[in-house]
Amino acid sequence: MASTEPQRTGPPGDGERTGPPDDGKTPARRAFAGVFRSLTVRNFRLFATGQIVSVAGTWMMVVAQDWLVLSLTGDSGTALGLVTGLQFTPLLLLTLHAGGVADRYDKRLLLTAANLVSAVLAVLLAALVLTGRARLWQVCLFALGLGVVNAFEVPARMAFVSELVGARLLPNASALSAAYFNSARVVGPASAGLLIHWFGTGWVMLLNAASYLATVVALRMMRPGELHRAGRRPERALVRDGIRHLAARRDLVLPIVLVGVVGMLGFTFQLTLPLLAKTVFHADAAAFGLLTAALAAGSLAAALATALRRGRPSFALVITAAAAFGVLQTLVGLAATPTSAAVLLFFTGFASVFFAQAANHRIQLGTAPVYRGRVMAVYTLVFQGTTPLGSLLVGTLVGHLGARSGLLLGGIASLLAAVAAGWVDRRRAADRTADRALT
Repeated sequence: MASTEPQRTGPPGDGERTGPPDDGKTPARRAFAGVFRSLTVRNFRLFATGQIVSVAGTWMMVVAQDWLVLSLTGDSGTALGLVTGLQFTPLLLLTLHAGGVADRYDKRLLLTAANLVSAVLAVLLAALVLTGRARLWQVCLFALGLGVVNAFEVPARMAFVSELVGARLLPNASALSAAYFNSARVVGPASAGLLIHWFGTGWVMLLNAASYLATVVALRMMRPGELHRAGRRPERALVRDGIRHLAARRDLVLPIVLVGVVGMLGFTFQLTLPLLAKTVFHADAAAFGLLTAALAAGSLAAALATALRRGRPSFALVITAAAAFGVLQTLVGLAATPTSAAVLLFFTGFASVFFAQAANHRIQLGTAPVYRGRVMAVYTLVFQGTTPLGSLLVGTLVGHLGARSGLLLGGIASLLAAVAAGWVDRRRAADRTADRALT
């Protein structure tokens, strides 16, 4: 159904003050205000508040689900890879279609429905665990169902951020989104490790179900008239039109490819970290939660650092961040103790989010708004939708060679992908220079 809402009906200047900085403010205070400037927008404040609660619950669920799978299967890396793969397979199959849905329909309504369905799924799995009836095949079904919901939720959420704040504040809002996401990654896993130790996985899953309601309440409290929407949504948002738009933009294609390689082989921490904690360092659930929290703390630091970004980053910055991530992940795979692993995971988390944010901003700020849902669906597809392939590959590898091998594979592959992307980019620049010289 097409919309005829105006593009901007909110109060003038809401969150977009363009005047000179207050003379009474110190540089430090101005920098602090610059980091959090998107929070001057009421709708974004509501969204961020709901997401902090919801994402914290989600990361508690990640730890609980992983620990449950290892408990049910005798620490099987193959089983953990299977569950992780099933959770991300729908992203591979459905995300492109979901991007068209996000461009065509009300994103706020889509996100409300997605969070309610996720809550129901979490309640059902929690009930099975609490009654002692949980089996691996049931966990697999839950992971698959949640993956279907996420396939529609992720591109809608990414595109919705631009509707909340507008294009000018998009880099800041996107960075703050990563900040609250990674704040929740610090609180969620650390809390989950303790809660699992005290109460068991079932109660953690039930808390996750309740946390989805925070996002639902925040979405319904928003003022639709203050959203930055196009004059009309397309009546037909064809996937092929979005792919055609993307293919015509060479400055978007190479970052998408780099994101795909790093996302598939490098961002496999959901699989490798529990195995590293349990099979290499022989740690308990609380120690696993702290390793995950160290990764998340570095990610949070990177998100806050990128919140100061005001424009579209260069591709050279994207490449450098990918290479740094590859080196650091390789070092994690070689870490001798849990302490050294935690320290390296902090810096790895920083590099991972710095890379992801730089790539996200380069792609999203280079995309026309009418295609943004579909282009971000492609971004989601290559970044998260390839996870099933990476999970199965890494799961099989660690099943034969141990948890360290998965980290080493991801780190080396990410580094080589960054080097290859840099070489291709330089060749293209040289070709463009030669063409200009000829004309």
